[in-house]
Amino acid sequence: MDLSAIILNYNTKDFLLPCIKGMVQHTADLDYEIVIVDNASTDGSVAYIKEKILPRFPQVKLLESKENKGFSAGNNLGISRSAGRYALIMNPDIVIWDNSLKAMADYMDANPNVGIAGPRLLSPDGSLQYFVYRFPSPQVLMYRRTPLARLGFAQRAIKKYLMMDWDHTDNRQVDWVQGSCMIARREAIKQVGLMDERFFLFLEDTDWCRRFWEAGFEVRYLSDVEIIHYHGRASVSSHFYLSFFNKMSWIHLGSALKYFRKWGFNLPEKRHA
Repeated sequence: MDLSAIILNYNTKDFLLPCIKGMVQHTADLDYEIVIVDNASTDGSVAYIKEKILPRFPQVKLLESKENKGFSAGNNLGISRSAGRYALIMNPDIVIWDNSLKAMADYMDANPNVGIAGPRLLSPDGSLQYFVYRFPSPQVLMYRRTPLARLGFAQRAIKKYLMMDWDHTDNRQVDWVQGSCMIARREAIKQVGLMDERFFLFLEDTDWCRRFWEAGFEVRYLSDVEIIHYHGRASVSSHFYLSFFNKMSWIHLGSALKYFRKWGFNLPEKRHA
């Protein structure tokens, strides 16, 4: 099998049908499966999937996690219980079109040195989402979540971290790609390992990409593969104080502490972006 698309669902059942319909309608010449991992949803997702999705789409299978152990653990379950040469990690609010899955698999086939790649993500209005990043420093993560973000030096650091100094029109190496849509080579995963489940949410993708680089695999951005992403990550509020005190921000802070405890405060000697 060429590719396993792994969709981690937690109380997002309304996105699932459009996501799967788009994938099925716009994927050709590819042997693939769709694995929905339900992360102990409380909105009736499992019943909905069994009633509305499984009978219509034989390429879909459902894995039920009895406990929400986070983004890493849920995706690891999907990776472990799937068969494709490539694992496509994707959020339910992704819409596939223009045979994007085949394009990503073909790129990975042609570039065996690449361990992870991410497409060009667009909002429904066609605007670019900043989805690939440079590795973070403690300072830049702090700037993003405090009133310091209003200051010129902090804005410059944040824009560099988000790679806003680049027009995103060419395929290139990047430090890391966001886990909302990334394709990973299974043979590389066997060498690097699964996602670190100590990260409940946020920075698990940063950590994973860094481990791929450390193992000798490239992480790439594919500007010519376009995919629609309806929602960005919701942890950063436009109001600094609300952002600092909301639940997602505290989860992000916990992940940041785990990340820097693991990797230290210094950026890698070799930067890729």
